[in-house]
Amino acid sequence: MNLESVKQYLEGDKEKEKESEVANLPPRFIERFVAKGIKVDFIEHGRIVCSMKVQPHLLNAGNFLHGGATATLVDLIGSAVIHTTGLPHTGVSVEINVSYLDSAFLDEEIEIESKALRVGKAVAVASVELRKKKDGKLIAQGRHTKYLAPRSKL
Repeated sequence: MNLESVKQYLEGDKEKEKESEVANLPPRFIERFVAKGIKVDFIEHGRIVCSMKVQPHLLNAGNFLHGGATATLVDLIGSAVIHTTGLPHTGVSVEINVSYLDSAFLDEEIEIESKALRVGKAVAVASVELRKKKDGKLIAQGRHTKYLAPRSKL
């Protein structure tokens, strides 16, 4: 194993990056990048059901939904379901757990369902499941725990 090649892969080409579009991306671009094409099918207090087709930019080297994109969806939809409970803010993530159970491929329709399991004074917990829309097969199951920092009353 060539350690320098691993380092170069992770760091990239600094000179090219200075001139690239990546260096000029807006703040929080990752949320829109991953959630592009998402449709909210159902929303109520403490529950959201969304659907989307797996987009080419979300594929990994094996040509199926990237684990990082899946974890980002758990983060985004888990935060959104906490917001449906009436909180003015969704807090900060303290833990995200994802179990990867199956693959989703390019243009495959997936369904993402999230439920608020607990929303207390200091902590909120949401579950998020990604399923294949055609047969309901579970792709990933996640849990998102958030700390709800107290807001100043001033």
